[in-house]
Amino acid sequence: MSIALALHVLAVTVWVGGMFFAYMVLRPVAASQLQPPQRLPLWQSVFSRFFPWVWVAIVLILASGYWMLFGPYGGMKNAPIFIHLMHALGLVMMVIFLHVFFAPYKRLTRYVQQSNWQEAGKALNQIRFLVGLNMLIGLITIVIGAAGKYWL
Repeated sequence: MSIALALHVLAVTVWVGGMFFAYMVLRPVAASQLQPPQRLPLWQSVFSRFFPWVWVAIVLILASGYWMLFGPYGGMKNAPIFIHLMHALGLVMMVIFLHVFFAPYKRLTRYVQQSNWQEAGKALNQIRFLVGLNMLIGLITIVIGAAGKYWL
């Protein structure tokens, strides 16, 4: 269980921490200092390096989470409510990421390659909103994971 828990926490830290840094630190600096022809390729490059780590994190989160769920907890039936909440919120986050990856991120990449800054900006705005939403859900999920067994 300790290996699974360590992998789970590390993967969540990479994913949610990466979103926090991108949204709360990099985004406002890039917006204040770079014009669209510099800012939009920067974001496309940032995502192209971050998203493979998100894929790894998702695999590790699912594998380690189910390892703990079906090992020590003996399945969903025996898991406390905070585990069910973490599970549901984690799946919602994964669906949001899948949408980001296969829709607005693909459009952002295409429009940046075409130097179509207006459409690239629209795609980035969609990504920004969804990353902000996912970050919020991720932070709530972390609180549930860390404190849920004490108050749920």
